[in-house]
Amino acid sequence: MSDTATAEGGATTNGRLSHRQILTVLSGLMLGMFLAALDQTIVSSAMKTIADELHGQSLQAWATTAYLITATLSTPLYGKLSDLFGRKPMYLTAISLFLAGSLASAMAGSMYELAAFRAFQGLGAGGLMSLALAIITDITSPRERSRYQGYFMAVFGVSSVAGPVVGGFFAGLDSFAGLTGWRWVFMVNVPIALAALVVVSKVLNLPHTRVDQKVDFLGAGALTVGLVPLLLVAEQGREWGWGSPASLAMYLVGALGVVLFILQERRMGDAALLPLRLFRNGVFRVSTMVTVIQGIGMFGAMMSLPLYLQIVKGATPTQAGLQMLPLTLGIMVASLGSGRIIARTGRYKGFAVAGLGLMAAAVYSFSMIGVDTALGVVMAIAFVLGLGLGSTMQTLTLAATNDVSPRDIGVATSSVTFFRQIGGTAGTAVFLSILFSTVGDRIAAAVRSAMASPAYTAALAQHPEFARQMASGGLDVNDTSFLSTLDPVLARPVLEGFSSSMSTVFLIGGAVLTVGFALVWLLREKPLSDKSAMEQRAEQEASELALAG
Repeated sequence: MSDTATAEGGATTNGRLSHRQILTVLSGLMLGMFLAALDQTIVSSAMKTIADELHGQSLQAWATTAYLITATLSTPLYGKLSDLFGRKPMYLTAISLFLAGSLASAMAGSMYELAAFRAFQGLGAGGLMSLALAIITDITSPRERSRYQGYFMAVFGVSSVAGPVVGGFFAGLDSFAGLTGWRWVFMVNVPIALAALVVVSKVLNLPHTRVDQKVDFLGAGALTVGLVPLLLVAEQGREWGWGSPASLAMYLVGALGVVLFILQERRMGDAALLPLRLFRNGVFRVSTMVTVIQGIGMFGAMMSLPLYLQIVKGATPTQAGLQMLPLTLGIMVASLGSGRIIARTGRYKGFAVAGLGLMAAAVYSFSMIGVDTALGVVMAIAFVLGLGLGSTMQTLTLAATNDVSPRDIGVATSSVTFFRQIGGTAGTAVFLSILFSTVGDRIAAAVRSAMASPAYTAALAQHPEFARQMASGGLDVNDTSFLSTLDPVLARPVLEGFSSSMSTVFLIGGAVLTVGFALVWLLREKPLSDKSAMEQRAEQEASELALAG
């Protein structure tokens, strides 16, 4: 370890940053986070159109899976590399990779090319989220951190609404400025990424102490062997069959990779990609466990709600994005409000407990909505879910990073992000599997019940093609576009079937979040420091110099 702290970008400062300086740095971080957050929502809303244009509807899942795999795998690597080489160069690297991947994706000529370019884009996305959180942890004390992390939650909220609106707009255009409309779904990242590069280059000048450690490439390789098969089966298991030979092979290879990863991390000690000693810390361990559970429930709910709005309520992707505004408002109100109270009182556990409780209650409430539930009721429940999300996400990250060594901030922050992504991937895969494995039977049951109605049988007689389709094996639930033109009487049982399956998904999601609510009570509330990680590192180095001298 060197005996001086050199500033990234030329400046040297070991003191506390002013509120204005923090906001200046924050401006660059928010641009980077907005890139990743917007991309996820804008692409998902336009993917069906993209797949149609590239003649690869059956391959569209691979474009999402490839991005998800590289983004998840690179997250802990960015955390460790930034601890070794500095936040600024790694954050600029992440933005640059994301920019290059976006340009390449916009030029894709097939779904195979798009999947490959999205994988490259994911290499950048893995650092955009985790490094922004690590940097704000560097420059703010735990006591005041929640106040600034609330701005990040606002970025997520804005992107969750803007993404479907912008994605739906471009997907609906034949061409714009000489390019096919859907290609602008990726091109819109370019000006944002360029602005982020300029701002980050200019404002992100923080001290960094060089650390002489080897990069744990073997650990990264073992993690890849462990996670890639598991993420593949999570995304593709519904198509392959969860007990198929392909799925079983993925389980086996993934389990072997996880075992190899744990053995390698034990061998590497402090130089490990994810140092196992962090998990001996009770606060970090509980925070991480709850984060995984929250990720499962959160992504499950946030995946199911837009489906409910679009399939059951007949909203377009753009309308569904606007109808999610109460969720966004709840996130912003809770994150900004809790941040101010935590900064004033130094107490944070209550927000984690209340937030998990609100999330569980909201998702349970979603399990009781149906075809005829008023949209206002759905939006009110979404607001409560947003309050829960805004209260817990930043609080769990705060708890996990408050009780670790200042030199572990990068790897600890990326670990929390990493495990939240793992939980989200698992939750999305499991809940989608539950939805589509039950919806066929639920629709069939609703149709049998509707057959007793003269109005339904009369409508069926007027639509012989639909009647033949139902008689020959039911509907293809992978494409629900027919519902917009179907006779409302005939559509009713289909909507009831989807609504019933979604209720099951929400019910299980509520149960998962209830487990998280029970576990979060085990979180020990440690006093929040009034010094940032940057200040703590400076003090630690000064103490080491004094002892050495």
